[in-house]
Amino acid sequence: MNTLLHTADRGDELDRAAWAQRYRRVRDASTDLCAPLAVEDYVIQACEEASPAKWHLAHVSWFFETFILTEYLPGYSEFHPRYRQLFNSYYQQIGEVFPRAARGTLARPTVDEVLRYRAHVDAGMLALLAERADLPWAEILQRLEIGLNHEQQHQELLLTDIKRNFAANPLRPAYRLDLPHPAQRPRAPLEWVSFEGGVYEIGAPALGEHFSYDNETPRHRVYLQPFRLASRLVTNGEFLAFIESGGYSNPALWLADGWTQVRSAGWSAPLYWERIGGEWWHYTLGGMAPLAPDEPVCHVSHYEAAAYAAWAGRRLPTEAEWEVAAATQPVAGNLRETGLLRPTVAPAGAGPAQLYGDVWEHTGSAYLPYPGYHAAEGAIGEYNGKFMCNQMVLRGGSCVTPADHLRATYRNFFYPQERWQFQGFRLAEDAT
Repeated sequence: MNTLLHTADRGDELDRAAWAQRYRRVRDASTDLCAPLAVEDYVIQACEEASPAKWHLAHVSWFFETFILTEYLPGYSEFHPRYRQLFNSYYQQIGEVFPRAARGTLARPTVDEVLRYRAHVDAGMLALLAERADLPWAEILQRLEIGLNHEQQHQELLLTDIKRNFAANPLRPAYRLDLPHPAQRPRAPLEWVSFEGGVYEIGAPALGEHFSYDNETPRHRVYLQPFRLASRLVTNGEFLAFIESGGYSNPALWLADGWTQVRSAGWSAPLYWERIGGEWWHYTLGGMAPLAPDEPVCHVSHYEAAAYAAWAGRRLPTEAEWEVAAATQPVAGNLRETGLLRPTVAPAGAGPAQLYGDVWEHTGSAYLPYPGYHAAEGAIGEYNGKFMCNQMVLRGGSCVTPADHLRATYRNFFYPQERWQFQGFRLAEDAT
C-alpha cells in the first residue's frame, strides 16, 4: 500500500507516552511563536500567500481533528461543524474549501475561540494516545507523525507570514525587539567545491531511519556530470552589484516569464529592501535594519536567482547536485533554534557552507515526481502529489526552520514568482 510518509519499524512506535510528550512539545512551540502578537496581529492578511496567524493555529488543529480524531477516537465530537470548511486548506476530497485569499476576513472565530479549539483537539489527541483499545496503532501513529511535521511546516509559515503581514504596515513594526544580533565575522571568500561525475542515489528510502514525505521517494539513481558548487550563498552585497549594473532592466538575463513578472510587478530589488536616506535598508522580524552586505541575500524569487546566475555567468544547482553535496553533511546551521530569525554571514572553513539553514536554496529543478512515484490514496494523498506542476524545488531549510524537521532529501517547492518565503541561492557551474 502506498503511504504518504515512510518511517522505520522502530521499537518505540508503540510508546504512546513518548508520542504524547512529542505532541505537546510541537503543539506548544506553535503557541509560543505567537506569544509576541497582540490580538489584532492574529487576523491580518497582507497578501494571498500570507495567511493570518489565527488561521495557522486553527488549520493545524483541523488536520489532527480531520485525519485522526474523527476517524479513530471513539465518541469524539467536533468542536464546531463549520470549522471543517473554514480551516480546510486545499483538501478537495474532504469537502468545500474556504477561499485562501479571504482568510483575513474571518473576524470570527475569535482568537480565544481558536485557542479553545486547539485545547479541545489536544484533549482528544492525548485521550487517544492513552487509549488501550484495539486500535490500528501503526496507521494512527503514521498519521500523527505527518501531523507533527505538518505543524512544524506551519510554524515556519507562521514566522514567514507574520513578517509579510507586518512589513505591509507603514510603521514597520517588529515581531520581536529582543532578537539577538548576528555574529560579526568577515565574509568568507567565494570558492568552488568540485564533485565528480557519475551515478548517485538520491531520495529517501521507503523504510528509512527517519521520517520522510512521499515526494522524497522512491530512492533512485541519477547520473551527474562533473560539477562545482559555490562554497557559500550569494550575499546582499553581491546581489546589489547585480542591481547597480542594471540587472532588473536587462531582458537578456531573464527567463521570459520572469521578465514579464519584473515588468508587471515593478520589481527593482528583493522583497523588503528599501532606500532610506540614500542607503539600503531591509525589513526583518526585528524591525528595519541597515542592509548587511555580507549576509545572504533573501526573499528573492526563482526568476531573480536565475537572472543573477545568468549575469554571473553561472547557473543554479540542480536538486540532485544539491542533495549529493548535502548528503554527507550534518543538519546544522543557522536554523530556528539559534533564535536569530534572519540569515547570517557564512562561517569560515571548508565548504560548501550554509547548506542547512539561513535560506531555502533555489535549484534549477522543476518540482516533479521521482521515477516510480505514486500519490497516496484518499484525501491525505493531496498533501504533495497534486502540486507537481509549475513549481520549483528549494532545498536546505532556512533560519526559521526547526532543525529536527530537515534532512538532505527534503524537497520544498514554490511557484517561481513567489518570494515572501526565506529564499536565497548559491551558484553552480559545470566542471567539464
